[in-house]
Amino acid sequence: MNFELFINLFFSGLTRGSIYALLALGYTMVYGIIQLINFAHGEIYMIGAFTALIMTSVFTILGLPAAAIISLALLIAVIWSSMYGYTIDKIAYKPVRNAPRLSALISAIGMSLFLQNYVRLAQTSDFLPFPRLIPSMPFLDGLSGLNSSQFVIFVTTAVVMVILTILIKFTRIGKSMRAAAQDRTMAMLTGVNVNNVIGLTFVIGSATAAIGGVLISSHIGQINFYIGFLAGIKAFVAAVLGGIGSIPGAVLGSFVLGLTESYGAGYISSDYEDVFAFIFLVVILIFRPSGLLGKSTNQKV
Repeated sequence: MNFELFINLFFSGLTRGSIYALLALGYTMVYGIIQLINFAHGEIYMIGAFTALIMTSVFTILGLPAAAIISLALLIAVIWSSMYGYTIDKIAYKPVRNAPRLSALISAIGMSLFLQNYVRLAQTSDFLPFPRLIPSMPFLDGLSGLNSSQFVIFVTTAVVMVILTILIKFTRIGKSMRAAAQDRTMAMLTGVNVNNVIGLTFVIGSATAAIGGVLISSHIGQINFYIGFLAGIKAFVAAVLGGIGSIPGAVLGSFVLGLTESYGAGYISSDYEDVFAFIFLVVILIFRPSGLLGKSTNQKV
């Protein structure tokens, strides 16, 4: 067995898994509270990347140093994407909050298509080069298969997970989120403003998606209006694999999916790279429908 290839594929899988995790968190947090699959979430990821691309061009023209360009572009992308996420909730989902689930699902799909075509018309349908925002790091030179952008992706994902865990477990906002996820009606009776909690959940999920979009676009070096669709579908698959509604499950499912894709493409065929995710999903759903960390629930009909 080629050990160097194995290590390269391992780091590649972790990179994919990290990005899927940043996206899957938004899916699973929203679903945990309002049982809605936000199919427009992938487009938020794409909008974050485009925002960073535009801001990078502006700051480069202004002659700002590289560290300032990276920091400001990422910050503005996160803020702008969070505003989009909050607005999407108020426009597309809040009006159908108490409607049948099919109405919310159709609204989500419609919003996804709208944002795709909106960006395509506002920008271009072609692939655009995305600048390599992350400089090389000399201390990584001796590590085979690991470059600076992958390292930053791993570290950033870990930091986001830690911050999110602290937020949900140890803050008042996190307690409100957990209460709304457990029983929305009872949470409202105890004084929790559920609509504000839902809006904040969309903001947090959109922020993590934007971070993922900026980091992976810088790593790959190109971007177009369609990048959010496939990434969003795969992140949704990862959330289902781990157990939709479970934050640890979303993270676990993302890394399992990322490593499966990487090793499948490396050892079998890259032509079927996108197929491995869905084969794995089918297998998991057959033998464990609730996902790897999900809990089975009985519903009265």
